[in-house]
Amino acid sequence: MKKITRLLFLSVAILFTGFAMAQSTVTGTVMDGEMNSPLPAANIVEKGTTNGVSSDFDGNFTITTEAASGELVISYVGYGKVTVSFNGNTNLGAITLASDNTLEEVVIIGSGVIDLAEDRKTPIAVSTIKANEIREKAGNWDLPEILKSTPSVQNIKAGGFGDGQMFLRGFDQTNTAFLLNGQPINGMEDGRMYWSNWSGVLDVANAVQVQRGLGASKLAISSVGGTVNIVTKTIDKKSGGFIQQMVGNDNYIKSTAYFSTGVGEKGWSFSGLLGHWQGDGYVDNTQGQGQTYFLSVGYQPNESHALNFLLTGAPQWHAVAGSGSIGSFLDSERGRRYNSWNFEGVNSPNTLHGGAYPGGRNIYHKPVANLSWDWTINDKSALSTVLYGSMGRGSFAQSIGSVDYARGSNNNHNWYGLVTNYNNQLSETLNFNIGADVRLYNGIHFRDVREFITVDSVSATSGYSGSYELTEAGGINPWEVFFNPNTDHSQRFGYDYEEQINYAGVFGQLEYAKNNFSAFFQGAISNQSHVRTEFLNVQEEGVSEDSDKVNNLGYNLKIGASYQLSDMHKVFVNAGYYSRQPFHDSLFQNNRGSNELLQPEVENENITGFEAGYQFNGGRAISANLNLYHTTWDNRTLVNNNGENGDDFISFQTMGVKQVHYGVELEVMTRPLDNLRLNGFISLGEWQFKDNATQRTFDNDGNQIGDDEEIVIDGFNVGGAAQVTAGINGSFEFCRNTSIDAGWNWYNDMFSTGSLEEAPLSMPSYDTVDAGFSYKVLVGKEKQNSVQFRLNVNNVFDEVYLESVNGNTAASSNPEENYKGINKSNTGRFGYGRTWNTSIRFNF
Repeated sequence: MKKITRLLFLSVAILFTGFAMAQSTVTGTVMDGEMNSPLPAANIVEKGTTNGVSSDFDGNFTITTEAASGELVISYVGYGKVTVSFNGNTNLGAITLASDNTLEEVVIIGSGVIDLAEDRKTPIAVSTIKANEIREKAGNWDLPEILKSTPSVQNIKAGGFGDGQMFLRGFDQTNTAFLLNGQPINGMEDGRMYWSNWSGVLDVANAVQVQRGLGASKLAISSVGGTVNIVTKTIDKKSGGFIQQMVGNDNYIKSTAYFSTGVGEKGWSFSGLLGHWQGDGYVDNTQGQGQTYFLSVGYQPNESHALNFLLTGAPQWHAVAGSGSIGSFLDSERGRRYNSWNFEGVNSPNTLHGGAYPGGRNIYHKPVANLSWDWTINDKSALSTVLYGSMGRGSFAQSIGSVDYARGSNNNHNWYGLVTNYNNQLSETLNFNIGADVRLYNGIHFRDVREFITVDSVSATSGYSGSYELTEAGGINPWEVFFNPNTDHSQRFGYDYEEQINYAGVFGQLEYAKNNFSAFFQGAISNQSHVRTEFLNVQEEGVSEDSDKVNNLGYNLKIGASYQLSDMHKVFVNAGYYSRQPFHDSLFQNNRGSNELLQPEVENENITGFEAGYQFNGGRAISANLNLYHTTWDNRTLVNNNGENGDDFISFQTMGVKQVHYGVELEVMTRPLDNLRLNGFISLGEWQFKDNATQRTFDNDGNQIGDDEEIVIDGFNVGGAAQVTAGINGSFEFCRNTSIDAGWNWYNDMFSTGSLEEAPLSMPSYDTVDAGFSYKVLVGKEKQNSVQFRLNVNNVFDEVYLESVNGNTAASSNPEENYKGINKSNTGRFGYGRTWNTSIRFNF
């Protein structure tokens, strides 16, 4: 209508003025660069005017300009804008918009050490979640939740904010490598990941890539299950930002603001993000709150050099959900929201909103900084280097006695590292990489008092002075904990020790590619040293005692090849062998109280992996990936502490544990219509323990109790994650800038965790449905800004399901003592019911 009115007005103007106004008719087709398909509802605006039209469902447009020549600005939210010139009546042909969700639209500094699947011509089993999907679906969840739409991934929420666990091909996250812009972020001592420390990473993520199995990383990392590479913002090519406000179930609120200057004329760029969140938690009395900050400063003095400094952190505290028997949840009026680990009637300024004092509270602040430098030496060689560091300060505050005081179990660290990679294109067919990986880690562990509640002091004992009094409390504010940590050994008790873990490795890769064939060989060798320092159980006050230094040499080898059968078909095979050093926490008889090493000393674990794959690329309509894998994890040593009741402290060392995981994964991506995307996957796995193992029992002093004992585990299923998973997800844009999306996930063939000496329990299968709605409004003079509304609903049908079970107690003959075939006396955790979040976001 506006277009017709404008034409009528111009016609009248011509009649009354007696001269012809210069106009042009410009046509073209807007294409989606990612899918190589028409892009409907793109905006075409004559630059410097408000004259504009939109492309139709076939991407076509026709615009009558107000001037005979000039420029058109073509844009679409989520894509980089394109400016094209016209002179008279013109057919511009196909105009391609590149999605700003792709990594190519972001300047990545340190790209040589960020081992993405695209960097190697020989494929791997991989799935990539891009920025737009992260932005829409992350909501108030942690990272593992958005990865559940990829094969062989399962997320266990575990009750409180940031306490979730991710499994990849049946391996928990201690045995999956997580990288932040190429920087290893798993705990150096035990490989653990605490998502509460990374609650803000999704706000600054450009992409998250899940590399299942052997992966593309050249580092000697703990990637038994695979590698998850998080690529964050560094330097944005253009200026802009966003302001977002989110609310969700159980009083969840999150506010976020981001701005980037883009790259200036002199090569400088600045970007920053600030955020705050708080909520009561789905499970009762699991309240939490935290902040997010992100700062990036980039400098590109010329085409050969690019530097970037990045600083990010997410200080937070949250109350923790207690464990309980399955029956305790079913008997409670609160059902799956039930939390047994809290206390009423406590007089403290740190009680929760409902008046309860939590049995456990996680408090942590872990700033991470890195300095990246990319040097393009010439057109065939380049050097990428990242220098990084992190300082973690925090505690687990547990209520002791009748809530007399909150005891803090502190796990602090200072971690510094360097990763560098040199790349040389030796010839048209050969590419060579060589690099180094250095990590220096100081872990600091002790117990202290976080808060006095009904007492003013606490009595404690040490190895050198007998009893003494604790009179100082460290608090529960993560900012205070970071800037004022407890450095006074006389105000520590229970345990007080440090460890120094130093790691140095070199790696290299040679890849050959010619015509339709490619092959690579990759290798890494490293040494990891350990020294444990005891401060509490020593002979002389003020004189610490060091353990013997332990050196473990490790290495890995990978080889693979691929062949492009045609433009649509590609096949590949990869194989690898890892000799992986044991975790620090597995080396000592009683890691919290003794410098004595386990005897015989713990050996390296042996990991052998084979995988094969087929890739089908049918253009924009359909593509598919089929992967087969077989992983053997051998010579594992497990160290489990059964309790810590004085002389009754018992630990178990289980040696020679072997697991075999194999399976097949199919992932299909389709686009039946221009405005409809439909994807699906299925993973079929078989994960079992093979052969038997040997177990030893130790007392509080590290003395072996009894003889070595063989435990029968051969043929037992590996518990914790579903061995069979499937999912379907899709999105439909039913009118301009308005879309709905949904995802269905199914989990089957699940088993409990618990004692290795008994067979695990078979758990009931379950499925969930999530859904979302998005609406965008284009605003601004040239419609370059937008306001986006988003609604997420998880577990739409409020499915009640057992998410995890810990225990081996068989089902009772009395049906009333069981829940879906599982004895109610086993410890369990139910998954969340229906949850939601909604947000409004202004992009500029």
